[in-house]
Amino acid sequence: MNQTEVIAKLQTIFDTVFLEPVVLTPAISAKDVPEWDSLTHISLMVAVEKAFGVRFRVGEVETAKNIGEFADLIRKRQQEP
Repeated sequence: MNQTEVIAKLQTIFDTVFLEPVVLTPAISAKDVPEWDSLTHISLMVAVEKAFGVRFRVGEVETAKNIGEFADLIRKRQQEP
């Protein structure tokens, strides 16, 4: 799965978690989405972990500066045994 495919799958998750539509691009970040608060972030991470079959380490997600880096992190987690 490449970054574009991961972002496309993330789009479906964002569509279910957020009330207002969010169009994902590699450059978009939480600060660009007014509805993305701490509670929404938790819901989003749970949905992402479930959809992609991955688990994130504490503090790991916060290192991603945008959706592109987050997609790369998901890809990295999927490649681990």
